[in-house]
Amino acid sequence: MKFVDEAIVTIRSGSGGAGCVSFRRERFIEKGGPDGGDGGDGGDVILRVDPSKRTLYEYRRQKHFSAKNGSPGLGRQKHGKNGSHCYLSLPPGTIVFDAETSEALADLTDPDKEIVVAPGGMGGRGNKRFATSTNRVPRFAQPGIPGVEMKLRLELKLMADVGLVGLPNAGKSTLISAMSAARPKIADYPFTTLTPTIGMVEPPFGEPFAVADIPGLIEGAHEGVGLGIKFLKHIERTGILVHLIDSGGIDPENPLAQFQLINNELSMYSDTLANKTQVVVLNKIDLTGTGNRVDAFKNALPEQTVFTISAATGKGVKPLIKHLAQLLQATAPEDKG
Repeated sequence: MKFVDEAIVTIRSGSGGAGCVSFRRERFIEKGGPDGGDGGDGGDVILRVDPSKRTLYEYRRQKHFSAKNGSPGLGRQKHGKNGSHCYLSLPPGTIVFDAETSEALADLTDPDKEIVVAPGGMGGRGNKRFATSTNRVPRFAQPGIPGVEMKLRLELKLMADVGLVGLPNAGKSTLISAMSAARPKIADYPFTTLTPTIGMVEPPFGEPFAVADIPGLIEGAHEGVGLGIKFLKHIERTGILVHLIDSGGIDPENPLAQFQLINNELSMYSDTLANKTQVVVLNKIDLTGTGNRVDAFKNALPEQTVFTISAATGKGVKPLIKHLAQLLQATAPEDKG
């Protein structure tokens, strides 16, 4: 399941320092020659891949990045200090465009590669550089070349880190709206969600992560029944599955019926889905009469940690977000299947 994460930032490379006009002034040396040093080069703006990053979140908050200017030259042929570079660390797969022209400038895939997207200005030459046999006392130097300012559009085809699965009306759309700023259409009838919705969740620590609300699965989904195979393919590309169950629909005589039905559809479709990390969540615990149903489910599945929440009221949602963030930190990108 993919969607596009975007950010627009303004960058500026450093300007070169001015060259110096200076002449030797030493005791017993009358007419000392020119000794003005060159200005330092301005710093570059450099893009590099950081595999630990998953989103462009920080670039939607901070939008201006500048390298340092070069220092001016000094007398006694002292060159100015070069300006320090500015590095933008971006997630793998980020494509960088000129925001004004839409020209693609870089496709960041190789973690070992650095790309200079805005070179710093060269420092100006001091008057020592202009001394010739016919002009022994040049009284001028070069100014530094200005840095480059431009707007970049950063685009990342973002893989959903967490997929919400369950029967229709399990409350997936309500949960994603409780976890993130996404506002999917929500109503009290099956198949409310006809297309996946993705929300960005900001946990109390670590990188934000993307949660995909996958449309409800039904028996026979692996054969294309209902919304079927189309969305099973989406689920296969997520990192962690949240298996959401309507606690009001649990049958105390057969408490695992819903749970087993969905897991059967996942395993019938592929081993990849069957072996994914799965977090079991019982929803709608705010409804009257769910207590004994929840207990029956937990007793039938004693080896599994089961979260109980009310997506409608927000109860239990924050501990669930924290747990998912911990799992994602412990899961390497290559384990996502």
